[in-house]
Amino acid sequence: MKLFLKVALFTLVVPGTVAVLVPLLIKWDRPVAGGATLWLGVCLLTLGTLLYLRCVWDFAVSGGGTPAPIDAPKRLVTNGVYRYSRNPIYVAVLIAIAGWASLFQALVLAAYGIVLFALYSLVVQRHEEPHLARQFGDEYAAYAATTGRWLPRLRRNHPS
Repeated sequence: MKLFLKVALFTLVVPGTVAVLVPLLIKWDRPVAGGATLWLGVCLLTLGTLLYLRCVWDFAVSGGGTPAPIDAPKRLVTNGVYRYSRNPIYVAVLIAIAGWASLFQALVLAAYGIVLFALYSLVVQRHEEPHLARQFGDEYAAYAATTGRWLPRLRRNHPS
């Protein structure tokens, strides 16, 4: 129960702000799209939400932690969607933002997603990956060699 509360609090504060509150504050006065654009937005928002929920489930069950840096998983999580992407939580947030951009037909939200992706890339490459390499050593090196940073690799490399 304690782990669930920590995950819920983190989700409300961080992804909730970045993937819900900020997009709504940017475009709250704009009407929602109709037709196919509406359904695309709803599908992307749903996909982003479900992907995020699966990620936090894997962090809690397999890793014994939360997405919060102060309570990160104690074990390297490589199952579930982490078999295909080393950073599926960031991908989930970006998918949700693409959903808002579609829902409101707002290029400013697409630009917001691009800026977030650039920031995520910096954080991942300069902080998270070096930290995980130090924490998990060869296990992380093997995982990184076979799993794409953002998207699944078409052909998985095999470490030598």
